Amino acid sequence: MKVDPNEHDLLVIFLVSVVVILLAGEVGRWLSRGAPKQGKDNISTLEGAILGLLALMIGFTFAMALSRFEARRDAVLIEANAIGTTALRARLLPAPHNGETLKLLREYVQLRLDITRHMPTSAELDTMVGRSNAIQEALWQQAKAVAARDNAMVPTGLFIQSLNEMIDDQEKRLMAVRNRLPIVILLALYGVATIAVGFAGYASGSQTRRSRLPVYLVGILVAAMVILIQDLDRPGAGFIRVGQESMFSVAASIAAFAD
Repeated sequence: MKVDPNEHDLLVIFLVSVVVILLAGEVGRWLSRGAPKQGKDNISTLEGAILGLLALMIGFTFAMALSRFEARRDAVLIEANAIGTTALRARLLPAPHNGETLKLLREYVQLRLDITRHMPTSAELDTMVGRSNAIQEALWQQAKAVAARDNAMVPTGLFIQSLNEMIDDQEKRLMAVRNRLPIVILLALYGVATIAVGFAGYASGSQTRRSRLPVYLVGILVAAMVILIQDLDRPGAGFIRVGQESMFSVAASIAAFAD
């Protein structure tokens, strides 16, 4: 069975990362005890270099995660607008196609809201996408039936145009959801963070007045920043979530439409 690393709980990841990073600091302190005096002179320079590299990687990765978060947020608004436009134009279709189309759209938007209630696994997401595709096919069959009766630009042509845009917007939103940070980047970030805190512990152990508090603070702050990046990359599983107000508004509007 394949395990998706993105399905692990963020709190568990944070706690494990804090333990590993702080342990690296303790290992650095222990190694500094047996190091020769001349080997400790340049450790501050190395510590500054590795911490600078860590800061650069955190900033770069945070920017990547933030851009993906904004893309997911924009995709929700775009898809909600497309669904709303399709529903409005569906009301112009002749009976019984207008009622059948609105029923399908109600189920379609409710399926969208069900996806956002929790972070679905890959298998659950595939199942939901399959159901969405089935609803899209049923909507397209309604469009074909209407076009066979009346292929005028208004309202049939406008409905088909908005339906096509709605179908395209689903794929755009799925691409935004699936566009996650590569695991190798997160692993590299954790690796550099561990080494950086290890150097900080080594430098702290080399000083006359040894204190663990600064090293612990750095380690916890670094772990918090990395978990914040992962939270942005998983907007449905943590504290930072993509707002669904536009989709709720569309669902309420369609529910109020008379068949």
